[in-house]
Amino acid sequence: MKIIKILLLAGLAGLTGCDKELNTPTRSFYMGFTPMPYALSAEAVNFTYDKIATSSDIINHHFDNGVPWIEALQDTAFHPNIMSDWTFRKENTPAGHRVYLSVAALSPNRNGLAKYRSSDMDQPLPPPWNSYGFNSEEVKVSYTNYCKRIIRFFQPDYFNMNVEANLLYFIDPGQWSDFLMFHRHVYEALKNEFPDLAIFSSVTGAHMLEGFYHGSDHIKQRLAVLQVLEYSDLYAISFYPYLSAFLGDPYPDDVFEKLFNISPKPVAIAETGYPAQMFSVNTGTSIQTITGDEVKQNNFIEMLLKACEKHRARFVINFVLRDYDELWASLGARDDLIIAWRDTGLLKESGEERLAFATWRSYFKKELQTAD
Repeated sequence: MKIIKILLLAGLAGLTGCDKELNTPTRSFYMGFTPMPYALSAEAVNFTYDKIATSSDIINHHFDNGVPWIEALQDTAFHPNIMSDWTFRKENTPAGHRVYLSVAALSPNRNGLAKYRSSDMDQPLPPPWNSYGFNSEEVKVSYTNYCKRIIRFFQPDYFNMNVEANLLYFIDPGQWSDFLMFHRHVYEALKNEFPDLAIFSSVTGAHMLEGFYHGSDHIKQRLAVLQVLEYSDLYAISFYPYLSAFLGDPYPDDVFEKLFNISPKPVAIAETGYPAQMFSVNTGTSIQTITGDEVKQNNFIEMLLKACEKHRARFVINFVLRDYDELWASLGARDDLIIAWRDTGLLKESGEERLAFATWRSYFKKELQTAD
């Protein structure tokens, strides 16, 4: 039928029309953001969801704020605050968008088990949970139950069962063996129930690149990542190159070739971003200045999307849509890691579009031809 259609078009409009159809620009990957608002207001939340609806075709619901360990183990109801959060997100997900759901078994500083979530996020682990390791039977059963419940609720197209898994190996390699057993247990249990769902753990990219991260043996990190990928359907990368030894300075032109070729599995950008402004961050041991600007941000987005097309990536998530200066100020204008992603939006704090947004839009306008 397609050949007949082309011949008919050629007869009516000439060969120029046929050539135009055959040369339509395409992209292989979905493009999206998280619904992180730029301020603590209904206006900011509504703006973010509205912009996601028109500037993307996938949304990342990202839960890195604790796990309802006790309730998931007992298979009892989660706290109403959790369910109202889930319900709001689901009801505001744009119609027709793919859903990428990510959760975390690791704590925010990636040095052990995630904190507890109930009425509030990231509460201290209560006894005896504060004594459990990743290979504890209670942890494996509870987390598997939690993942199953959140998958059934959101019905995602992609499920990240653990955000930035390899950071545990970098921070505390003594827990790595137990974590790998935990990781395999959860993956196999979820694939058994959801065989058609893409299930994986994301990994940080900078730690696998030579010279990118002080104190990181990039060869050992690659080996650790390959252990994770043995039980992952995608090679999903979290990559913020400015949070590295480069501090916003130019990084190697072949960075994506090196990064994407570490694994033959289908690649995805689980989360990313690049600052469009200079800022300083307190790491706890020193004050470091990040030399971001709009041109550098645009160059990064352009390089990233070009590489994703070449390697037929499945999706790309730019974590922050709009700079969250107002949100940052309401949290106390802290100079710790909360500031690190503040200026990575493709929109300025005012809502004005940056250079990188025009580059994003030029790819977004291309016809989508995914491998899914």
